[in-house]
Amino acid sequence: MSWLLDTNVVSELRKGSRCDPGVSAWRRSVTPNSSYLSVLVVGEIRRGIESIRRRDAASANALDQWLNRLTSEYAGRILPVDLSVAESWGKLNVPDPVPAIDGLLAATALVHDLTLVTRNAADIGRTGVRCINPFHS
Repeated sequence: MSWLLDTNVVSELRKGSRCDPGVSAWRRSVTPNSSYLSVLVVGEIRRGIESIRRRDAASANALDQWLNRLTSEYAGRILPVDLSVAESWGKLNVPDPVPAIDGLLAATALVHDLTLVTRNAADIGRTGVRCINPFHS
């Protein structure tokens, strides 16, 4: 099985020894190269870094380095929002709309036959897209 990681999971994994036990257990249970990111996750992380930079440049610089390592680690496994994902997202939003980024992540998982790993499983579950919440494992 292959996985698409939501920003909340990626951020949790960054905590190392302070990581949620369920998330740590899930991560240990999966094959290292079976996980993917969306460009949206990279964008959300970048937005967070730039927000922090306004008040703490040193912390933002450390996060920059972490993001560079993350994108290097996931090279070749960072998925775009393309026409297929956009079409799928449009379909997933009827009849019940899903928040935009959550919906686009769900559509990416669906198009690429991945399971979405997210803390927002309740929102995603109603779309029919496979998802798990490792925070409750």
